[in-house]
Amino acid sequence: MTTPPDPESPKTEHWLNRTVLGAGLTSALGDLSYETSNVILPGFLAVLGIPAAALGAIEGIADAASSFTKLGAGYLADRLGVRKSLVVTGYALTTVGQGLMALAGGWGLILLGRVVGWLGRGIRGPLRDAILAEAITPATRGRAFGFHRAADTLGAVLGPLLGILLLSWARHLHPLDAAWPFRVVFALTLVPGVLSVASFALLVKDDRREPNPTMRLWTALRSLPAPFRRYLAAVGVFGAGDFAHTLLILGATQLLTPRLGVLHAAQVAGGLYVLRNVVTTVAAYPVGALGDRAGHRAVLVVGYALGAATALLMALAFARSMTSVPLLAVIFACAGLYVAVQDALEASLTASLVPPEVRGLSYGVLGSVNGVGDFVSSVGVGFLWTAVSPVAGFGAAAALMAVGTLQMALLRTPAEEAGRPA
Repeated sequence: MTTPPDPESPKTEHWLNRTVLGAGLTSALGDLSYETSNVILPGFLAVLGIPAAALGAIEGIADAASSFTKLGAGYLADRLGVRKSLVVTGYALTTVGQGLMALAGGWGLILLGRVVGWLGRGIRGPLRDAILAEAITPATRGRAFGFHRAADTLGAVLGPLLGILLLSWARHLHPLDAAWPFRVVFALTLVPGVLSVASFALLVKDDRREPNPTMRLWTALRSLPAPFRRYLAAVGVFGAGDFAHTLLILGATQLLTPRLGVLHAAQVAGGLYVLRNVVTTVAAYPVGALGDRAGHRAVLVVGYALGAATALLMALAFARSMTSVPLLAVIFACAGLYVAVQDALEASLTASLVPPEVRGLSYGVLGSVNGVGDFVSSVGVGFLWTAVSPVAGFGAAAALMAVGTLQMALLRTPAEEAGRPA
């Protein structure tokens, strides 16, 4: 399949239109809801007497469910010609998952709530990106996706702070039941969750597309454009080293503990992670705008290289037993910057590599590749960290990310071959 010129006519030439604003507001509210509950979940498990190993299993199962749902959701949307209603359903499922955890008395209902919530994330993500890609002109996609990622990350910054404040307030409501304050906070997260559903339903516009009832998943996958498949290969190799940034928090905690003590070290590491999220929020729109001017792939290569440098710096920090908070702050800031590049420009570049009739499927494939990469990288780094050393874990991650960066640097898109930036 070759990639034809994009025939779409966005409803407005200005990128900051109703759909972009609505998608950004929805993501901010959705992440506010999720991150508010996420920060208190480990404490809730401890109160219920659920071991830490259960949390790892819960998160792994939920991640897997989300990753493979993205592929199915993208295929179903392109086959049925329906996207917006599926996205609304996805946000609703995430909100239902939050409510189930408020009722949990053991790990079973927490697992169900987490899986339901992450199934919702898997459904909504690729289809929301496809809607967003078609709501603006190709020349302004970087700006639109950058704005959206900034709004999304703003929720991730405010959510943990809100969770801590609400838990502090709620602990006075029922002093005889240690689990009650956690249940109250989980219940309150339903408010931004419901608002996220309403904002997407009311603000985002997406015309129904022609259904394609003869579309078959494996046939459609095989017919995806060759440049897009090469792009996915680079994304996949980079993703195989792109570890979960909770490992950065753990690394900072371990490095600082000899000097600060474990409690203070954990607090400082948490603050560094907030810094990482702030950098992502602030950088996402400028990075997207730069991609529109300089070429999405070119800026993405720089972001990938910065990701490899982040992993390498963490390996060096462990090799030299670094205990400098300012130097660790530089590493966390680099992490926030490369995530901003990834989030803004991977989605933008995808839209230019595939035709509109398989855009939902393509975003689903991209999400699945990233999801599998997240799982492989985090498990791999964690295993090497435990079996060999943190230096080996972060060093292997840096090597894989460097190879993915090289693949992305060597990639040439149809637009670039025609003399245009991509």
